[in-house]
Amino acid sequence: MTSSHSRTVTARTIRIAAAVIRDDGGRLLLVRKRGTSTFMQAGGKIEPGELPTVALARELREELGVAVDPAAAFHLGSFSAPAANEPDAHVEAELFELSITGEPVPAAEIEEMIWLNPELAGGMELAPLTANIVLPRYGRQP
Repeated sequence: MTSSHSRTVTARTIRIAAAVIRDDGGRLLLVRKRGTSTFMQAGGKIEPGELPTVALARELREELGVAVDPAAAFHLGSFSAPAANEPDAHVEAELFELSITGEPVPAAEIEEMIWLNPELAGGMELAPLTANIVLPRYGRQP
């Protein structure tokens, strides 16, 4: 057995629903969890048996205090990326675009929320899903 073979590790998969939310100026809503330095899309883990849109609505209510209609979320696709805050894990993300009403306020494990102009993202610490998928594909206002 070679040493490279003995170190083969299977990454743990985390299923999430994540939101692409823009303001009227085209800025993207990003959040940072308490105790971390990485900004990412709002959203979170999908519970067993839970529909992704229902999970997204639940997470946005818990983390930002905003109510969204799961039926109004537009599915952008399913994407895979390394997990931002969990070593040896990757996320399988159901990505949705949606609008929110009301002013989001960080709650639960969210320490900080920002509205990011995608053109000014250079040098920021971003989750791989945000940096490699969301910004290149959905960072500009349609």
